[in-house]
Amino acid sequence: MRTPLKNIICTTDFSDYSNHAIPYGIALAKEFDAKLYVCHVITLSSALVYGESTSDFEDVPERMTTYAHEQIKQLLGEQPVDWKPLITIGHVADEIAHLAKEKGADMVISATHGRSGLKRLILGSVTERLMHTLPCPFLIVRSPERAFVAPASQEIKLRQILVGCDFSADSLLAFQYGLNLAQEFQSDLHLVHVIEPPVYEDLLRPGVEAAEKSQQTLRDRLNQDLKDMIPEEAWNWCSPKATLLVGHPHEELTKYALINGIDLIVLGVRGLRLVERLFVGSTTGRVVRRAPCSVLSVCAKPQ
Repeated sequence: MRTPLKNIICTTDFSDYSNHAIPYGIALAKEFDAKLYVCHVITLSSALVYGESTSDFEDVPERMTTYAHEQIKQLLGEQPVDWKPLITIGHVADEIAHLAKEKGADMVISATHGRSGLKRLILGSVTERLMHTLPCPFLIVRSPERAFVAPASQEIKLRQILVGCDFSADSLLAFQYGLNLAQEFQSDLHLVHVIEPPVYEDLLRPGVEAAEKSQQTLRDRLNQDLKDMIPEEAWNWCSPKATLLVGHPHEELTKYALINGIDLIVLGVRGLRLVERLFVGSTTGRVVRRAPCSVLSVCAKPQ
């Protein structure tokens, strides 16, 4: 089944890094004959970026909006896609989520540096918040060096797709997106489940042999569950591979992506409480900050 992409929102703050998302929006809009919205959110605290002073505050939003229109027009040029600028004022994550819902977006695309440590704890991450609030899949362009879209030609070369699966409803939805994209672009599909480290002191107690047998039984069952997820017909157009890893999920998934030359990681994301987002973060969020390639986060639409 083809991935339905009719409306795509591509975001930019006009920095060189964020503009790396633009070729992805153009390429996917071409591929799926979708409408492309190029979104820029103006924050009043960014007046200096636009060369504005605070003396004529009432005129600042209008001048910022004019500047944004000019920049978007330069970025898109004469690209043969149906595109429209979306320029709004407010909080970045909230405005993008609102526009995605309003426009019925099937995908939002953004480029991010990622944050870690104290800066992320204090300021939070726009990317992390969007992963939990967008009503559609979120493509996060993480590394220009490992782009699957050529900036000049907008050619899509999506050869290796990794889907992380923990058998939750969110990860099963992510698998469906990954499978559809693999079929669309004739990509190899890697389905990976990470077994988190056991409590090792339990293995030191009597009955170690029984514990080892139980662990092997678990691995066999999980491996079979992964293989059972792959439809029989998928073998006609790609080479699916089911893999079990042991360790911390974000570390193992990013390591696997690097070693196997993955072009796109697809992960499900579920809601977290505020404290968990600030001090722990989701597996998907941690992968985004460390991944050597782009990440597609998939969250079930709110009921």
